[in-house]
Formats: sequence, structure tokens, C-alpha cells
Amino acid sequence: MLQQEAVRQKYKGNTMATNLATLFRRTNVMTMSAPRRKAVSVQADPWALRGLPNDEIYFYAKKVDNSRMIRQADPAARGECWSAVGAAAVLLVLGGSIIAPHVGSVLAGYKLEALRQDRAALLNQRRELDVKEAGLLAPGRLNGLASAHRLVSPAADQVIHLDAVPSDASFARNHAPLPVAAGATR
Repeated sequence: MLQQEAVRQKYKGNTMATNLATLFRRTNVMTMSAPRRKAVSVQADPWALRGLPNDEIYFYAKKVDNSRMIRQADPAARGECWSAVGAAAVLLVLGGSIIAPHVGSVLAGYKLEALRQDRAALLNQRRELDVKEAGLLAPGRLNGLASAHRLVSPAADQVIHLDAVPSDASFARNHAPLPVAAGATR
């Protein structure tokens, strides 16, 4: 270590000048010894494009044929695969059981809303039918229809009350009288 320090101190001031002097001397020697060439003027092509960046880089892809390679079976990998499939199935069932009640309540809400709409439509239809029925059974309309068909009110002697018991046998019977057994009273 001390020896390196001593060498550095010795050449500390002369290092830069020595290198520069040898550099200039070499270039002077080269220029004097080389014959002068005639400058050739090359016209630049005005339509030439500049080079692409990284144009000097060449990527080479070597084709590798691994078709003859056979993978060795790993006995532990099969068990790991089945355990992963089992864990995924458990997670799927767990997720389904968590989501199923919510989906069921949403579907029940849709069905309930559809039933409410059907009920409202049926109530409106019933109101419309009640109005039509009231219009059809109005006494003024019925009297107009009766007069159009030349229907008149019956006379007093044409009215027969069915719930009253007749005092005489003036009604026509549709069946033959029952034979009266001897000793039977009516």
C-alpha cells in the first residue's frame, strides 16, 4: 500500500502531460506517413430516410424441437390436483348456499310484483264490467228494448204467483194424478 502511494506521488504532476504528448506524437506520425487521398464527394440522397432506432440489433430465434422429450410423472402432483378440485367444489357449494336465499327472495319479489299487477288489472276489468252491467240493466234501457220488441206489461189476470197455494184446481197438471189408496187422507 505504501509503495503504491509513493508511485502515485512521483507521477502525479506528469501523468496528464505525458499521455497527451504521446497522443499528439502518434497522430502526427500517422498523418505524415499516410499518403493523402483525394476527397470523393458523395451526394446525399434527398429522398433517403434515416435509419430506424436499434436497427443494428438482430434478434435470432433458434427453433427447438422438444417433441421427443417425455415428462416424468410426479406422484404428488396428482394428489395436489384432486385436493385443489375438491377445495374449489367446496367453495362453489358454500358460495351457492350463501347466494341462493338472496336469489330466491329476489325472484319471489318479482313474482309478488307480477301478481300485484295482475290483481290491479283484474280489479280494473271488474269495475269496467260492473259499469257495463249497470248500463245494460238500467230500467230505461230495458223499457226501450221492450217497446222495440213490442213487449207490454201483463194484465192483472195474466199474472200467476207461483209461491201462492191455489184454492181451486184450475191449473193444468203435467202429470197424471196419483191413485189414492183406500183409507188414505190428504
